[in-house]
Amino acid sequence: MRYLHTMLRVRNLDVALKFYQDALGLKEVRRIENDKGRFTLVFLCSADDLEALKKQPQTRGAPLVELTYNWDEEKYGEDRFFGHLAYEVDDIYATCAQLMKAGVTINRPPRDGNMAFVRSPDLHSIELLQKGEPKAPAEPWSSMPNTGHW
Repeated sequence: MRYLHTMLRVRNLDVALKFYQDALGLKEVRRIENDKGRFTLVFLCSADDLEALKKQPQTRGAPLVELTYNWDEEKYGEDRFFGHLAYEVDDIYATCAQLMKAGVTINRPPRDGNMAFVRSPDLHSIELLQKGEPKAPAEPWSSMPNTGHW
């Protein structure tokens, strides 16, 4: 398992970038504008991690901070600004099966062979992403419903 990023929701992207870039010195390394979903994702990296980042796949660099800006105003309580931790795993199906055996609820099963979500005992969301290409859809994951929130 490899740590990828922590996602944080921001109310004002310009103000957030002023803090994370200008004050903390993080560097923007990737930006995704999603018109259909009406959001922007900005991935930031510390200057000390830039060289290591260049050696990794562009879509799964680490360690990063992901700022998520939803274009439509949303009221976040303090508990909703933290989004999730993300980890890349060698086999998403085996990882989810192992977690289930340990009594962990798979809140968002890996129906697409690529992404799953679980929650910690303190209800922090953890995103699991398949290393490399997504696995082919397979049961029991393909038909497993979502459980709760993530």
